[in-house]
This record gives sequence, structure tokens and C-alpha cells, in this order.
Amino acid sequence: MKKTAFIAIVGRPNVGKSTLLNAILGEKVAIVSKKPQTTRNRITGIHTVGDNQFVFLDTPGMHKPRTRLGDFMIKTVSNTLGGVDTAILVVEAREEVGDIEAQIIKRFKADKMRAILVINKIDTVRPVNIAKTIAAYAAEFDFAAVIPVAAKSGKGVDTVISECEQFLYEGDWFFPDDIVTDQPERQIAAEIIREKLLRMLEEEIPHGTAVTIEEWKERSGVVSIRAEIYCEKASHKGIIIGKGAQTIKKIGTYAREDIEKMLDTKVFLDLYVRVKENWRDSSFNISDFGFKDEL
Repeated sequence: MKKTAFIAIVGRPNVGKSTLLNAILGEKVAIVSKKPQTTRNRITGIHTVGDNQFVFLDTPGMHKPRTRLGDFMIKTVSNTLGGVDTAILVVEAREEVGDIEAQIIKRFKADKMRAILVINKIDTVRPVNIAKTIAAYAAEFDFAAVIPVAAKSGKGVDTVISECEQFLYEGDWFFPDDIVTDQPERQIAAEIIREKLLRMLEEEIPHGTAVTIEEWKERSGVVSIRAEIYCEKASHKGIIIGKGAQTIKKIGTYAREDIEKMLDTKVFLDLYVRVKENWRDSSFNISDFGFKDEL
């Protein structure tokens, strides 16, 4: 008998939600970065084993929004929680429950939702800190399971999957058994490029960038892609391009390598940088760049 469940992955920025999703799936469908607020859209990851299909929904990090894009990201989290069967709250080891986590737990209680607590990055803290974290969260909510993990190395990830089995219900699958995400290849390619921007640029500039795929041609075993990078200031454009175009060349090289791995074919990648001032505060631009309500 086939079983399935929709499971949201939620938490504050930079706790490793996307790293956990990639580790569960065994391949990369969500971009990762040391910088916060990397994930902007909801990312669907599908893990099918035997008769079980887990549909994981990676969400943007919960934070206090300062732009319309930030508002969109928080709305995405709320909408996702309203349409799933259960949730995984990802946290780091702290002695107290933070305000953001308390807000998420409040939503769990209001919706009478069962949830799993995943304490990530346990390889960076002492066992006593993990114990204090478990005690702090146990006092706030009756989690169905509490699982310490190191998602980057894969430690504890199998336990997360096995604990999620308790939420499965009998029913037809929503996706074929041979796919791991419903994201179009164009969207994944755009996100890969944005990941390289996050890697290469200074702290604030990457958050003011967006990437669109303007052209995608396939012929003779080669995919030619033309992508446009949008930034908010003319000064940022110069930084993205870099002296002698060295920065944009490195971004393109790193992105092309990952896109070729994804597509398993040779890729020609052309990048262009455009300025669109304050696009993060424009509802029209946010929608135009693909940030749209999905529920």
C-alpha cells in the first residue's frame, strides 16, 4: 500500500534547512550558503523509498522582514505550514528557545500540528549544550521526536527519515517515483548562479541580487544559457563584474560546472548584469523575478 506525507522544514535563517533537505535526498536541489536568507522560494524535495513517498518543503528562514521580498518569504513559510501534514523545526544548540522558534512553536500549537525537532550542527558544540537545548525545547512543546544531526556530514539524517515515517498516510503518490524535485531545470540553474553570487560577493550585495534565465537552447548535446543578474545599485554592478571582469568570470565558471553536473551535458553560460534599483521593495519586480504565491 502506497503512503505519503507533506513535511515542511522550518526554522530561522542559516540553521541548515537546505543542507538537511539535500542530505535527505542524496543530491543537491536547494542552494546553500553561509550567508543567512539564502532560500527565497519554497523548494520541494521528493524522497521515495519502497512504498513510501516523503514530500519535503524547504522554506525561507523566519526573520523580521525589512523589504517586500522579506514579506513574501515570511508569507511563504506561513502558507507552507498551512498546507502540510507535519513539520521539522531545525535549530542550532542553544540554551534557550529563541523568539523566532517560539513563534513557530506557537503556530504548531494553534494548528495542533505534530512536529519533529532537529538540532543541527552538533559536530560544532559540546554534548552538554545539546542536552540543554533538548531540555529547553521539551519545556515548550511535546515534539514527536528530537534528533541531533550534523546535516553537512549526513550524521543522523537516516534517523530523521525513519522518524518521519510515523506521519505517512495511505494514499496515492503526488509525484513519480524517479524524481527528487518538481523545480524546472531553468529555476535550478538560476538558483545555482545566485549561490555563486553569495559565495563570491561581500555581505550585503548578494541579498540585493536576482537571477533570471532569458534564453535556453539545446542542440547537438550542448545547452546554451543566457542569464541576467539584477542588482540594486550601479556601484554593485561594478563589484559583481569585478576588475577586468574577473569576478563575473569566476561566478560563471563555478555556476557552469554545477549546471553541467545537473544536466549531465556540456553548457555554455553567458551572464549579463543589469541594475534595477530597489527591486526588493517593488511588488511588480518581485513577481516578475518569479517570487509568487504557490498556495
